[in-house]
Amino acid sequence: MSRPGFEREERIQFDLEDCGFETLALRAGQLRSGEGEHGDPICTTSSFVFSSAREAAARFDGEEEGNIYSRFTNPTVRAFEQRIAAMEGGDRAVATASGMAAILSVAMSLLKVGDHIVCSRSVFGSTVSLFQKYISRAGIETTFVDPTDLEAWKGAVQDNTRLLFLETPSNPLSELTDIQAVAAIAHEADALLAVDNCFCTPALQQPLLLGADIVVHSATKYLDGQGRCIGGAVVGREQEMEEVFGFIRTGGACMSPFNAWVFLKGLETLSLRMREHCRNAQELAQWLQQQPGIDKVHYAGLEDHPQHELAQRQQKGFGGVLSFEVAGGQEQAWRFIDATEMVSITGNLGDVKTTITHPYTTTHGRMSAEDKDGAGIGKNLIRLSVGLEALDDLKADMQRGLNAL
Repeated sequence: MSRPGFEREERIQFDLEDCGFETLALRAGQLRSGEGEHGDPICTTSSFVFSSAREAAARFDGEEEGNIYSRFTNPTVRAFEQRIAAMEGGDRAVATASGMAAILSVAMSLLKVGDHIVCSRSVFGSTVSLFQKYISRAGIETTFVDPTDLEAWKGAVQDNTRLLFLETPSNPLSELTDIQAVAAIAHEADALLAVDNCFCTPALQQPLLLGADIVVHSATKYLDGQGRCIGGAVVGREQEMEEVFGFIRTGGACMSPFNAWVFLKGLETLSLRMREHCRNAQELAQWLQQQPGIDKVHYAGLEDHPQHELAQRQQKGFGGVLSFEVAGGQEQAWRFIDATEMVSITGNLGDVKTTITHPYTTTHGRMSAEDKDGAGIGKNLIRLSVGLEALDDLKADMQRGLNAL
């Protein structure tokens, strides 16, 4: 008696080339198990059953496509990968356990001993630590540069440079890097350009269409949008993504099916949410600029931002994250934060609920004082990830902080 086939996975097929961004966010990679369900199913299993020993051997050998083990083949995770790849305009995506796992997988799969990285000095603090403390142990050196200085990018490139890495807009000062220009520098040196697109998401910026080779995401942030799960993604060409996939398959820094399902739901509303994040952040930044006790507001949507014009060219919106400097030092910054009542004091960002943090002692706390100073992260700096609350309520909460100064 022969065993029946056990897989009934269906992918909804249609021509993605003719679809708009909002449609891709809802339909790309759409999965049904064969039961006709409208929502994407969660395939919660560690392994998959084969109809025969021959089929199992063919799957493991790569002769036959199909699911094997959820560390590297899971239908729900694959649905998320296909959707974010379509939204970024990439050939393929590889889902990871976190945003930092995404960056690690790029370095470990595409670089080798003796290679060199040029990285923006204005990136997430853990990214700096990863390159300085851990990637360096693999014999890969990193040079950090001013993200806005194209001559600095050119000057830092060496004969062994194989990767340029940047985050734009930067965390937490909203500094921008000209993606097209840095891509040209990378390609002239036969290197790859990887862009952390966490702040903008593909709803506001598509680095691959601007010449970048790789996009990395912390899906934990805006892709989810409600602070529920940890995850990441790497998007790019098939050639590089196959290497990244190989690292994830072997190293195990994979995304869980449940988290992938949550991110699929987040992507469905991404475009709508980003528009409202941008609207609230723009108005709040302009309001904060006018308040006594605020020395400076960092937000690319402000006309006096030094790269306002670049932001208009390479982004569809200015994003939902801003930072500002209060008059005084750390004591005053903490006093402002502690006086707020509605916003959440947490290091996360990209949530529908507004979050506030003190980068010097939290998100960038493990950086050296010298590195923080070089990146412009002072003790009086506060970062605000503006959510979707009523704008008047946000202003009222910020006023509580101002009153405490």
